[in-house]
Amino acid sequence: MSQQMEKKALSAPDELRPFKDNMGRLAVVTLGNMTMGRGEFEPGWRWSEHVKPLAGTDSCQAAHTGVVLEGRLVVKMDDGTQMEFGPGDAFYMPPGHDAWVVGDQRCVLIDVTGVAKYAKPH
Repeated sequence: MSQQMEKKALSAPDELRPFKDNMGRLAVVTLGNMTMGRGEFEPGWRWSEHVKPLAGTDSCQAAHTGVVLEGRLVVKMDDGTQMEFGPGDAFYMPPGHDAWVVGDQRCVLIDVTGVAKYAKPH
């Protein structure tokens, strides 16, 4: 089976998943066997308020790997450890966390591992 080169614009995604209360969205594309996305999180966004109702879990159970393009995001693991990420930071966030935007600038990131089921109604 030969594979073909592909290109998709995140500005015209395969799927757009809005967060509760218009607090952002996830633009999703699938290329080959990889699903990735561009997340836009507005100031005041918090996973436990704006995605938890969609996920139906106590904390985010997706593993995320990617890079922050703009803004700042704090991630707090279920065990209490937390870390802040900003522009240019590559990240890995294992399952079992909450997250929220820091400051008055939206956070924009690219996620290459945790997108397939993220922010999809259960």
